[in-house]
Amino acid sequence: MRELPAILLMGPTAAGKSALALALAERYGGEIVSVDSAQVYRGMDIGTAKPGAATRARVRHHLIDLIDPSEAYSAAQFRRDALAAIAEARGRSGVPILCGGTMLYFKALTEGLSALPSADPQLRASLDARAAHEGWPALHAELSRVDPATAARLEPTDAQRIQRALEVWHVAGVPLSEMQGRRERSEEVGPLIRIALLPSDRGRLHRDIALRFDAMLTRGLIDELRALRRRYALTPDLPSMRSVGYRQAWAHIEGEINAAEFRARGIAATRQLAKRQFTWLRATQATSFDPHSAQAANQVIHFVGERLRSTTVTV
Repeated sequence: MRELPAILLMGPTAAGKSALALALAERYGGEIVSVDSAQVYRGMDIGTAKPGAATRARVRHHLIDLIDPSEAYSAAQFRRDALAAIAEARGRSGVPILCGGTMLYFKALTEGLSALPSADPQLRASLDARAAHEGWPALHAELSRVDPATAARLEPTDAQRIQRALEVWHVAGVPLSEMQGRRERSEEVGPLIRIALLPSDRGRLHRDIALRFDAMLTRGLIDELRALRRRYALTPDLPSMRSVGYRQAWAHIEGEINAAEFRARGIAATRQLAKRQFTWLRATQATSFDPHSAQAANQVIHFVGERLRSTTVTV
């Protein structure tokens, strides 16, 4: 039996990944597996640029609308679900195309998972209370003392990751950076074609990010969040509500910031996300393409065709 390679299509937000994934899927009979930590949530459509019904009717999509936004979803869950989706696609002789910008999920899929302790709700609540009083930069300073390696790669305001690193330290008594070196790889993903979209013009990317965010506002991001708050028992500290765009929209609805500040913060947060994605991609082994090139799509399609012919393996 011939095992088709899975395509990893990685890149910063607003780099054109989704359109390219769709083109690849239609050209090579592929199925798209979302690698997006926010698209797993039902009802979070506008702020996640989730593909619509017409697009999903054209090409089969996986790992979209899995859970309610009041629930949590982990990298471990993603790895299990992604491996199952890849197997399903291959079982239908489809090329799995893993497309998204959640770099932690790509890392979990390709490198395995660390044996980290489970979440401790009581400890997290305590850390949140401290952050409300002292500020996340103060907790980041604490993290610098107990786990300098992890603290060095986190922004002082990266609440979710600072909280998790301190949680691991308090529960396990071992730095997160040390535990992440103990990875388990019980199940392999099979042959891979790794592609990174790296825009050459950072200014153009920033303009595209602003245009994309404005389009979300026009489509009704605020109204979408209001509807979600009516339907689900949501709080601002839930992982879903910490997503870029939704976090700033929450502050606006609560009257903490005006419309102009909401827009400015949303765009700034998206740019910071893109910066982190760039940093991760530059340290990742992948064949890079510039999506700002006029020939980028054709180049990627040709490259994938050549690799599919040369890397399909017998199992």
